Amino acid sequence: PPRFIKGRSTRQVVVLCGLSGTGKGTTVARLGELLPEGKTRGWSNGDVFRSLTLLAATWCEQQGCDAFDAEKALTPEKLAEFMAMLEFGKFEGNWDIKISGLGVDALVSKIKNTELKGPKVSKNIPTVAEQTQGEVVKFAAAAAQQMGEAGLIVLLEGREATVNYIPSPYRYTLTMSDHTVLGQRRAAQRLGAAVLKEVGAGAADAAIAEALTACCGTLVGEIP
Repeated sequence: PPRFIKGRSTRQVVVLCGLSGTGKGTTVARLGELLPEGKTRGWSNGDVFRSLTLLAATWCEQQGCDAFDAEKALTPEKLAEFMAMLEFGKFEGNWDIKISGLGVDALVSKIKNTELKGPKVSKNIPTVAEQTQGEVVKFAAAAAQQMGEAGLIVLLEGREATVNYIPSPYRYTLTMSDHTVLGQRRAAQRLGAAVLKEVGAGAADAAIAEALTACCGTLVGEIP
């Protein structure tokens, strides 16, 4: 796999397309292991869409809206405000996106499997993504350029429509024959992250089982 970078160590982007849950993040992590150590960085446009959705949904809550109000939250002016609350750079020694605004102060890497995959985000992200393609592509392109100038190979993953405008000769699409596995995988991700947050690393099996049962009940309770 490393052969395609021979003689070209900077400003390269490998694009992975696919539906949520098809293993884009896992593939990016595996490529990171196979490619030269310290020379790659994964990037997900989904992280930006989810961050924007979290901010938009939080804003709606703070405005006292009964539900997510796309007409009010997704105006050009509000989107510009939300984008200004996102910053890409090196934080705690790693490349990351920092969210700062509306009472949210977090690194995406710290909340990507918890708050950013919770119901407040998941049920509203299609609406937000439909309205923010341009903003996210621009943000991703700037981040890729920033990392490329630092000598990194950028492993960029996302849905096809969101990565079509990222130039790269290395473009691949991941698919799955059984789409029910996608829902199972997402449920497992959320349960694992919730249990870890509840009991912490190194907890006893009994404590993990108890927390898993409770978190599973919470997850089932979210089903309409």
